[in-house]
Amino acid sequence: MANKTRQQVPSILQSQNVFLFIPNLIGYTRIILAILSLYYMPFSPWTCMGLYTVSCLLDAVDGNAARYFNQCTKFGVVLDMVTDRSTTSCLLCFLSSAYPSWRIVFQLLISLDLSSHYMHMYSTLTAGASSHKKISESSNRMLRIYYSDNRVLFAVCAFNELFFVALYLLSFEGHATFPQWSLHTLAFVSFPVCVSKQVINIIQLVGASQSLAKVDIEDRKKAAKKI
Repeated sequence: MANKTRQQVPSILQSQNVFLFIPNLIGYTRIILAILSLYYMPFSPWTCMGLYTVSCLLDAVDGNAARYFNQCTKFGVVLDMVTDRSTTSCLLCFLSSAYPSWRIVFQLLISLDLSSHYMHMYSTLTAGASSHKKISESSNRMLRIYYSDNRVLFAVCAFNELFFVALYLLSFEGHATFPQWSLHTLAFVSFPVCVSKQVINIIQLVGASQSLAKVDIEDRKKAAKKI
């Protein structure tokens, strides 16, 4: 009976549809909400921010759901990261048009965010890590704290988004019903954390570049020995 049970396990696993795992369904919901927020973004700031905020908050739910239901997958990790990067980039695109004098800053922020996360994920996978959140002890201390403590990760990401959200709502000055002083306060409070997030992105980009360069050196050494 025990042998029969063990033989059934692989077939059960093969029959599972990763695309329909609960955390991935939450991920699809995030994407739908983000797309809806983009539709309302130019003319209905509060509807947009309501949808955008729920989409961002669900980011904290899908990870917990994956662990609770034992449905952690590489697809889910990548889906989560791509959704995060895409939604933030779309908001920054709007800000670049709302604040044309600062357009190059928002463009650089988009480029830094995408490049640092892509290179970090690629370098960790190349090194054989099971997750991009698995940071070695030799890595930068700030980066280790950022990825090892979920509370720090959530707080930094949340305040980073809140700064951009405050700028978005302030672009509707004279039309929004929310008190302007509160938006300025929110922007003032969240700005230092937003700056810290960009510093982390730079550290992440530099560290990933160095890791990939080390892999290249090792590969070249191995290739030279075969000659």
